Amino acid sequence: MLISPAYAQSGGDPTGGLMSLLPLVLIFVVFYFILIRPQQKKSKEHRAMLIDLKRGDRIVTGGGVIATVVRVAPDSEEVVAEIAKDIRVKIVKGTIQSVLRDPAEAPPKPEGKQDNEPAPKGKGRAEDKAPEPAPANDPAPQKQD
Repeated sequence: MLISPAYAQSGGDPTGGLMSLLPLVLIFVVFYFILIRPQQKKSKEHRAMLIDLKRGDRIVTGGGVIATVVRVAPDSEEVVAEIAKDIRVKIVKGTIQSVLRDPAEAPPKPEGKQDNEPAPKGKGRAEDKAPEPAPANDPAPQKQD
């Protein structure tokens, strides 16, 4: 006969089935914290940005077009934006990548490092580095007759 009979194996470790699933569970947990959770957070921030969109905001679309918002309808998925003087286009809200804010409108920085604080001494300070020599501007070679 070409087919050999299959015999039942003797009883093994009762937790063997659960231990074989442990690596799969660990992989899922790692993927959740590394991939899924940050993407959900980014998506939530994007939705909040679109909700806070108002007239006069400068936006960047997915195609890289920079425009100024002229009209926002809260119940619509479209925004009317001006890309040049007297040139207005309708843009789907989902294609808006970011809102360009003026530095004056930026949220306040948390207490901690301020921009006007000097850098710590040691690595990274401009005065600690030796000045680089200026590049040599060699004149073009002269033709000899």
